[in-house]
Amino acid sequence: MPEPTSARLDAVSPGSTARPPTEGPAVGLERLLGPSPEPAAILEALRQVIDPELGVNIVDLGLVYGVSVEDGRARVRLTTTSPACPIGAYLVDGIGWALLSLDGIVDVEVEVTHDPPWSPERMSDVARAILGWER
Repeated sequence: MPEPTSARLDAVSPGSTARPPTEGPAVGLERLLGPSPEPAAILEALRQVIDPELGVNIVDLGLVYGVSVEDGRARVRLTTTSPACPIGAYLVDGIGWALLSLDGIVDVEVEVTHDPPWSPERMSDVARAILGWER
C-alpha cells in the first residue's frame, strides 16, 4: 500500500494578512483529483450514451462536436439531429452520468448547439452499419 501524501500549510496568526498559496504543484486541482482522463476514455464514456430513438451512441452518430477538460470540469459541445429533437435533455443527463463516472471529473457542462446543423455525413461507419445505411 502506498504511503499517504500530505501537504503542509504554514500557520497563519489571527489578524495576519498572509494567505496560503493558491497556485503551484502542491495546491493544484489535478493533484487533488488526479490527472484528467485521456480523450479516448472520454469518448468511450460518451459511447455509453445511446440515442433512444435510433439505438446508436452519440459519438458514432456524430452528435458530439467537441470535448475539453480543465480543472476537473468536462465541457461537451453537442448537437441533436434536429432543433425540434425531444430528447436533448435526456442526452444531456446521460452525458453527465457517463462523464462523472470517470476519475478526475467533478463537474460536467454541456452546450447544445445547432451550428453547424447535424447531417448524416457526420455518422461513423459503425453507425451507418447499425442503421443499415450504405455510403
